[in-house]
Amino acid sequence: MNFPAFFSQVPTIVMRDRLAAFLGAAQGGLIEYGYVDAVRLTGHSCPTVAGAYLLTSRVLRALYPDELPARGEIAVDFRAALESGVSGVTAAVVGLLTGAAGSGGFKGLAGRFARRELLHFGTDLPGQIRFTRLDNGQSLNASLQLEEVPADPRLPGLLQTVLAGDAEPATIELFAGLWQDRVRRILLEHFTDPDLVSLA
Repeated sequence: MNFPAFFSQVPTIVMRDRLAAFLGAAQGGLIEYGYVDAVRLTGHSCPTVAGAYLLTSRVLRALYPDELPARGEIAVDFRAALESGVSGVTAAVVGLLTGAAGSGGFKGLAGRFARRELLHFGTDLPGQIRFTRLDNGQSLNASLQLEEVPADPRLPGLLQTVLAGDAEPATIELFAGLWQDRVRRILLEHFTDPDLVSLA
């Protein structure tokens, strides 16, 4: 697949998944996730997908400062409803990395490894999303401010032109390039920017 080159430059994160180890899916349960995995899951690359990947990566590194994050052992609560805005897309990426799932998630084996009911929406929170370690109850509230990385001012007009269905190939290419350039800036220039993701 010919993804934009910057996808491979985005920091990856290694998770330890005890279910993967138990079933022999990954040696030692170690699974490395990158931004391209989020793109494959959602089928597209946009600021929402990029923001969800960045926010989750930042939270996991903060929750597990001295050890690998434990995939499948983290509960995630959203302040917004599932049907609200981009909650569903964000939750898909968050679930990919954390293993947290809703009612349709893996039910576990003999009381172990369950991921079902670890993902909830419409929770009263001070931030947008709360991540909680199941082993010790430590939690972090996280919020994302994508407005800190503004879009090119030409994008709204280009978007309307492209959506109208009669744009020239050069216009379509310009739109796509500018769209992915914002994603690139979010993930490469602002990956550690404290103004983009707030943790409490």
